[in-house]
Amino acid sequence: MTTPFPQSFPATRLRRLRQSSWIRNLTSENVLTPADLIWSMVVHDGEEGRIPVSAMPGVERLNVAEAAAAAKRAAKLGIPAIAIFPHIDPAKKDEDGSESLNPEGLVPTVIKAMKDAAPEVGIICDVALDPFTSHGHDGLIDEAGYVLNDETTAVLLEQALVQAQAGADVVAPSDMMDGRIGALRSALEETGFTNTMILSYAAKYASGFYGPYREAIGSATALIGDKKTYQQDPANTDEALREVALDIQEGADMVMVKPGLPYLDIVRRVSETFAIPTFAFQVSGEYAMIQAAAQNGWIDGERVMMETLLSFKRAGASGIITYFAEAAAERLQA
Repeated sequence: MTTPFPQSFPATRLRRLRQSSWIRNLTSENVLTPADLIWSMVVHDGEEGRIPVSAMPGVERLNVAEAAAAAKRAAKLGIPAIAIFPHIDPAKKDEDGSESLNPEGLVPTVIKAMKDAAPEVGIICDVALDPFTSHGHDGLIDEAGYVLNDETTAVLLEQALVQAQAGADVVAPSDMMDGRIGALRSALEETGFTNTMILSYAAKYASGFYGPYREAIGSATALIGDKKTYQQDPANTDEALREVALDIQEGADMVMVKPGLPYLDIVRRVSETFAIPTFAFQVSGEYAMIQAAAQNGWIDGERVMMETLLSFKRAGASGIITYFAEAAAERLQA
């Protein structure tokens, strides 16, 4: 077939670098590995080993023994860390979230079991009261239902110290109270936990993508009102940079953007602006949408899973907290 173009047209053909898998692999700008993944895991305080979460196909609440076994699985797959989120007996919930301070409670027990099973796997603990409060908020509330900042921070410090004492490698405040990172860093230093790291949920948005998670931890029906007075407005980007800057100044070792896919622009701005380890959370709603579409045959679930995880790396994320961690690591090792 002849063409009307001269033989030298075009001089640059970018498709040359796409013609075979070996050259695509060699010239790939971003690479996803199991070491980029943090396994988001829901644990529960019952006897049953695994309890499916209906809103999140493929996700199960694990009891202590199963969580310890999962830690061993993470080590085998090359997943460096697990982020644990508790589902406790509703009878243990109260307005103050007092069960979060129980040194013999679910979270400390799970931490110890997982560290015994796989000490090389990092354990990241959520610091927030919503899994423990009867009203479903991340902190203490006043008579009008407003979440109190300083009073909540005081409780969060105690919660984080309980986790650190149990052996948590990283405490991760997700509450969005002002000043809590500085207060927590001081508390950790004063109590001898100098090497306990802080992963701050520095840019956590008041998002509609958290719904399935609230079912997973049992706070969906308990939540009174919304969280817009303390989580960020989805319309704002500069505010996120201010939040991150404050948390770094106060002593955060790493920062988080949450949710993930709808906020890749924030991931990019944070990682480029501060050059600090920046993590993204592929939250429950993102996971559930992919799984639902895959189950209906509308998308190739595995392909979309891997594509979305790679998008976080492309945006500048140092790592990704995801419910897909186990499946993705298996795929990457295949």
